[in-house]
Amino acid sequence: MKQAFKILCIAAACCPAGAVGAANTVPNDDNTMKKLLNLTEAWDKTFPQSDRVTHSKVTFRNRYGITLAADLYIPAGAAGRLPAIAVSGPFGAVKEQASGLYAQELAERGFLTIAFDPSYTGESGGEPRCVASPDINTEDFCAAVDYLSTRDDVDAERIGILGICGWGGMALNAAAVDTRIKATVTATMYDMSRVNANGYFDAMDADARYELRRQLNAQRTEDYRNGTYALAGGVVDSLPDDAPQFVKDYYGYYKTPRGYHPRSLNSNDGWNVTSALSFINMPILAYSDEIRSAVLMIHGEKAHSRYFSEDAFGKLQGDNKELLIIPGANHVDLYDNREAIPFDRIADFFREYLK
Repeated sequence: MKQAFKILCIAAACCPAGAVGAANTVPNDDNTMKKLLNLTEAWDKTFPQSDRVTHSKVTFRNRYGITLAADLYIPAGAAGRLPAIAVSGPFGAVKEQASGLYAQELAERGFLTIAFDPSYTGESGGEPRCVASPDINTEDFCAAVDYLSTRDDVDAERIGILGICGWGGMALNAAAVDTRIKATVTATMYDMSRVNANGYFDAMDADARYELRRQLNAQRTEDYRNGTYALAGGVVDSLPDDAPQFVKDYYGYYKTPRGYHPRSLNSNDGWNVTSALSFINMPILAYSDEIRSAVLMIHGEKAHSRYFSEDAFGKLQGDNKELLIIPGANHVDLYDNREAIPFDRIADFFREYLK
């Protein structure tokens, strides 16, 4: 039961061993980087391709020299400079899953969008594989803004971001530091610093946190001795009868044809066990009360994670902030349930503030 319950703090999957990180000496050439990353050209998403947008693969580099892979979606027949949105998440997913669906849906509504794999995961670069970082993953959003700002078909003054699940917290953190971001949407947000440091529902006290640190640092020693990184395990392959409902919900997405993807972190073998360490000591929402740009936070009424959005929203300042609770929806409904995800409302929000 303990194994099933801990999965979302550190759960995800090992990424393909063949993925290559970009060194500083590698030229920032899109075609060169596509070859180095060995990007697939096949449509391998968990959702059908739309004939109302054009799709292609692109790459861009963050300021740590890591090359990120992204799917680019452009409205069919679009002309001129468009408002643009960068999308990522959920934590432990890949761009072929929920973030790609969001990006395609918003492209159908007139935005140029990209859905990207964060550093060290999916088709993106970075070594070692299967690690997360509150700093570098926030930077990934800012690097996406770098890329969009320099495209000839993007209006650099009309750029927004959208983060799903754990990348909702990263999106808020990016909005706090990057004044180029004019509007931010979070969907079914997780605060990964809070859940790793405090456990679910803040059930972890200082003694339990010390024990977690002790175990994780002991694992660091073992990893160094072995020359490999132990994996935490993704969503459980076999559900115990007493699994919490939210674990069953995750299983229903990541482990079934509905949402399974071979590069997906949560669908397979997990993050490196020690990935949790950096989140314990680095609260990502420390300056969220200073976000001046517009924010729309969306969460399901029945989501176990709802308190993350409600508490984060309570800290935001200004009349350009909104919390939208979707009646009857659970956490993963906002991954791919088109009847639950308010795509039209999201598009209206971005139109209002990306002008």
